Amino acid sequence: MSGLRAIRGEIVHFLGDPADLGADALAHFPDGLLIVRDGLVAELGPAADLLPRLPAGTTVDDYRGKLVLPGFIDTHIHYAQTDIVASYGEQVLAWLEKYTYPTERRFADPAHAAAVAEFFCDELLRNGTTTAMAFATVHPASVDALFAAARKRHMRMIAGKVLMDRNCPDFLRDPADGGDAESKALIERWHGRDRLLYAVTPRFAPTSTPAQMALAGRLFADHPGVYLQSHLAENEREVAWVARLYPEARSYLDVYERYGQLGARSVFAHCVWIDDTDRTRLAATGAAISFCPTSNLFLGSGLFDLDRAHAAGVRVGLGTDVGGGTSFSMLQTLNEAYKVQQLRGQRLPVERGFYLATRGGARSLYLDDRIGSFDTGREADLVVLDPAATPLLARRTAVATTLAERLFALMLLGDDRAVAATWVMGEPAWRRP
Repeated sequence: MSGLRAIRGEIVHFLGDPADLGADALAHFPDGLLIVRDGLVAELGPAADLLPRLPAGTTVDDYRGKLVLPGFIDTHIHYAQTDIVASYGEQVLAWLEKYTYPTERRFADPAHAAAVAEFFCDELLRNGTTTAMAFATVHPASVDALFAAARKRHMRMIAGKVLMDRNCPDFLRDPADGGDAESKALIERWHGRDRLLYAVTPRFAPTSTPAQMALAGRLFADHPGVYLQSHLAENEREVAWVARLYPEARSYLDVYERYGQLGARSVFAHCVWIDDTDRTRLAATGAAISFCPTSNLFLGSGLFDLDRAHAAGVRVGLGTDVGGGTSFSMLQTLNEAYKVQQLRGQRLPVERGFYLATRGGARSLYLDDRIGSFDTGREADLVVLDPAATPLLARRTAVATTLAERLFALMLLGDDRAVAATWVMGEPAWRRP
């Protein structure tokens, strides 16, 4: 990344959480200019003020009439499940047996892993997502393929090899010491390389023995800066299963804590069936929740309690959870998040929704000093949204009188068609033809 360029348009980003700061959380430039130098944000302000100061010959990409936001951040997704999105009719435990495990078996073939990884990264960019935290499979080559594809596109990617040594098919089971050794080798090969970060990845407590859980916790502790990702309390039957497997634990979360897996940079997807004690422990240890509304609805798992998580001080980001989730689009994920909150008797203001998809996601990953906003020095990842992308969007936004109305129309009516362009590190990574 090199040189100076500028992006002009209606620019929106967040200075903090609207749930805490109210209107002061949002920065809005109706005709703004974002100046990028060497892939980083150099300056942001009104175009009328900044254009005259640009050096002659500076490239200005003109997106007037469109909204420019920080690139979306997906805090939980399964790249290996790309091909089973929209598979009919199961809840989570049956979903694993019927769809997930047979699909993940194919990733023993490096060529297959590479082909899916290429499509997966392109699909993220097509939907405006520039950072993702992703599960691979038990196969080290699946991690290599994903990191290679993301690196080629200069994306920020957090990923790891799945750890499973029980309660799964033999063709996906590896011994605890073998999974540990392969994870160490992958950390050495990829963690901190360009924009890539490694996540220790026990699938969930039922598919790991106590020995493997202990090794995963040790990996997390022994490699400063790595992440840990897993699933937590997605489904009531799953919670009951964990209670039988780990009768000494107070709760499902307590299993992870007993094995040293809670802390800054540990992210647990779902957290539908947790209690206030669990929320307090998540907040106190600095662990984060990935709220996955489309998969929670599609798999019939339950309704996440966003208000109680916020009241407890837990970091929360959004996850599409493809393939249990039904769309790569963060706009569609926000659509479902809004409905989950309605069913909970809670509200999700549009500003809070877009905060969770950008700066909130970055904060949950401890990356808000690098991504998620247009603060000076941040990596210049951005998405350009077209409020007239479809006839219905165009008609609805034509009568909108406020920014909030236009954003809400995009959140409820938008999908990949509303993404006009996606930029990564100050360079166009995808443009709608």
